[in-house]
Amino acid sequence: MDNVSTWAEKDLKYIWHPCSQMKDYEELPPIVIERGKGIKLFDVNGKEYYDVVSSWWCNLLGHCNPRINAAVKKQIDTLEHVIFANFSHKPAITLCEKLSKVLPKGLCKFNFVDNGSAAIEAAMKVSFQYHAQTGNPQKKRFMALSDAYHGETIGALSVGGVDLYSEIYKPILLDIARIEGPDCYRCPYGKCRDNCSCECIEKAEKTFEKFGNETCALLVEPLLQGSAGMRVYPPLYLRKLRELCDKYNVHLIADEIATGYGRTGKMFAFDHAGVSPDIMCLSKGLTGGYMPMAIFVTTQKIYDAFYADYNEGRAFMHSHTYSGNPLACSAAIEVLNILEDENIIEKAQEKAIYFNRIIKEKFLLHENVGEVRSIGLINAIELVRDKINKIPFDSKLRTGYQIYKKALQKGVLLRPLGDVIYFNPPLIITPEEMDFVVNVAYDCMTDVLGR
Repeated sequence: MDNVSTWAEKDLKYIWHPCSQMKDYEELPPIVIERGKGIKLFDVNGKEYYDVVSSWWCNLLGHCNPRINAAVKKQIDTLEHVIFANFSHKPAITLCEKLSKVLPKGLCKFNFVDNGSAAIEAAMKVSFQYHAQTGNPQKKRFMALSDAYHGETIGALSVGGVDLYSEIYKPILLDIARIEGPDCYRCPYGKCRDNCSCECIEKAEKTFEKFGNETCALLVEPLLQGSAGMRVYPPLYLRKLRELCDKYNVHLIADEIATGYGRTGKMFAFDHAGVSPDIMCLSKGLTGGYMPMAIFVTTQKIYDAFYADYNEGRAFMHSHTYSGNPLACSAAIEVLNILEDENIIEKAQEKAIYFNRIIKEKFLLHENVGEVRSIGLINAIELVRDKINKIPFDSKLRTGYQIYKKALQKGVLLRPLGDVIYFNPPLIITPEEMDFVVNVAYDCMTDVLGR
């Protein structure tokens, strides 16, 4: 048996972990994971953890999925990597061919990068260059929703709107036209997300009136604003944004990095709205959580604006060393095969009904649960100090973090967003596993807040 504390000490000697205040690790040392299977992770001493946040939302089909394992093993003996400029390979071509059959209508040209933030950056650059090359050089601005999250690089961080990540960097960020986004839990119009007319679109209309003529693109997390606390809004809002973008010749960039691949109950969140974006960014579930890879996909119209003789200087001169990596492409192909062969998304949507029901039955009556919101298998529980007036807890109390620590002791990985506890499990989670994680989460919440 390995000594867990020894491995944790070695970790802290060398590693600076992401999205962490490392001083917290004095109280809660890093948990050193040795293997995974299904939705479970096992540390070096064999303790199991139910990974109901899909290891930052990327693990789609369970850890060490046998079919994806086999696909990557087969590929590694054939070709590990090749420069993707003037060279190509069968896995990349096959992946694009398969994806083109399931993407929203009109998306047909694929550009490979190596992570979600890079996909956002590249999409922004493409939009800017497109307008510069099609007679609209005044379009130099970007729009995004309030409380958005689009990544951590400078451009992506700029269009994000969560101060936790961006406040310190504001002097070096781009000037973004910010739209007050939909907050259905605290709707200022007193409406309900299930039957409203998206009156809040007037906020977007006013922003477009002011900045539309100088804007390249609007970036949006479709239907689900993740880091804002898993906020869910209606498909009608996307359709109305599509109309505004068309009116002002603004590209609509869909950040489907977290919402794609069945997370919302359909292959892509935009499928709920019945409209298409101009550019879509994909990552996370793309490779099932196996390999770092991302893609932005765009229309023939946008692609054509870059197609010219070399000396015209219209090419998109953007590159990543690991663009189109064959190992990642092979994993991504097998993910699509599994989704199709095993009807994963359809089965997950059936399970989602049960998951949402047991969560509501368990949590909704608690005096500190303001709302339970769900889309697909994603369920979010917003904790509040005052349920009637929807007043949050003081963030300094770190209520969600206290629950997270207790859940780890009982073998469940929650990692709340502030005081929003959420479940975003692999699509292969079973009803028995749902029962277990819901019961543990509830017990840990009541340990912290009382019953």
